[in-house]
Amino acid sequence: MSVSSFATLGVPANICNALTRMGIDEPFPIQVDTLPDTLAGRDVLGRGKTGSGKTLAFSIPMVARLAGELSGGRRSPGRPLGLVLAPTRELATQITNVMRPLAEAMNLRVTTIFGGVSQTRQVQALRDGVEIVVATPGRVEDLMGQGFLRLDAIEITVLDEADHMADLGFLPVVTRILAATPTGGQRLLFSATLDNGVNKLVDRFLNNEVMHAVDEANSPVAQMTHHVFEASDVDAKKKLVYALASGTGRRILFMRTKHHAKKLAKALTDAGIPAVDLHGNLSQPARDRNLAAFSEGAVKVLVATDVAARGVHVDNVDLVIHVDPPMEHKAYLHRSGRTARAGAQGDVITVSLPTQRKDLADLLRKADISVTPQSVSATSPQVLALIGEVAPYVKPVPQEHKQYGGGSSTGRNAQRKRAARSGDSPTGGNRGAKPGRNPRPGQPGRDQGSRPASAARRPQQRSR
Repeated sequence: MSVSSFATLGVPANICNALTRMGIDEPFPIQVDTLPDTLAGRDVLGRGKTGSGKTLAFSIPMVARLAGELSGGRRSPGRPLGLVLAPTRELATQITNVMRPLAEAMNLRVTTIFGGVSQTRQVQALRDGVEIVVATPGRVEDLMGQGFLRLDAIEITVLDEADHMADLGFLPVVTRILAATPTGGQRLLFSATLDNGVNKLVDRFLNNEVMHAVDEANSPVAQMTHHVFEASDVDAKKKLVYALASGTGRRILFMRTKHHAKKLAKALTDAGIPAVDLHGNLSQPARDRNLAAFSEGAVKVLVATDVAARGVHVDNVDLVIHVDPPMEHKAYLHRSGRTARAGAQGDVITVSLPTQRKDLADLLRKADISVTPQSVSATSPQVLALIGEVAPYVKPVPQEHKQYGGGSSTGRNAQRKRAARSGDSPTGGNRGAKPGRNPRPGQPGRDQGSRPASAARRPQQRSR
């Protein structure tokens, strides 16, 4: 039976109204399948591909039940009612951003807790008495050990991206955290796969769970189109990558190493294509600042390592480009899942060299992706079609004036000192400021060394 609204699934009116304000009117399949059980208080094991709507699938019942039948009396500070565990800081932040409008509609408070930043504000939020905590496992265990956080009042626990928790070695910490929550509480676990020990968590902590598998495990998104572009040599690959980065739409370029991600972001910016990097060597304020610059449109290119393969949700990412193909197929699928999210369409491009042909074929076979490699250059028609409209050249901003990453730690430290003097928060105020778009005089005749010579002559409309 087709369900046309959240209201028919039993979602409270205030939450339905909040969803409408967020531009969400119809439930996705995973929400249709799971909401009747989650709203009824049952333990649920949900399996769905990235971008399928899992965050709302657990956020809606958590907010609805904690504001309704489980609200009870006012809890003491440091004793939240709901806990969401996520493997990365970025994912925790994304979950909070989705959940907070729903929570506010039901007079509930949400806070995010993760490492890499001072715990002062997090501890203060707990003391003020938040109802829902979205967190990474390590900082949760730290605050529990210091006596700032108790889990004995938890009514609902959510484990998101459980398979990635396992990949990162978090399962022992997660097990200790879940063991500290009441045995009678509701538990929801969402995972793309049940390997690497995730099944042990299910067996130990979920009771009479209902399993909802909307998609086959690791299945690619239907709206996602995959391309393999083979460059003749390293120099041709570089020109191809610069060309693919030069469009007006958002695109994420994935690299294997932190060093290469930082290097490519800086090189693109120096070539007049503003880019920010996202990887493990950045401080949390720098991560937040760079991701905000990308999300808000100050820059259209994000160069990332696999830290962004899960948890980074930005609307309307046109292209995901595997500049360095990943080591294994699950990483390919999760990287690719940054586009074609929530029913939208998107393209995934893997850039390769002839020497990578066999390894890449094995990778795609394991990911169940069928695509024929094409030998191309930066000016090939199929490449130009994916680039679409070319963005104007943006003169590089001197390092000391830069408001986002891709540069030296000295520049970032100077910025942090300026922010401290002005009272700005690390993720607010001047973050992601857009450099002035000052095309060179006679734009079509700009330095063609920074982009393929055909860039200025490309059609201005994206063709599909």
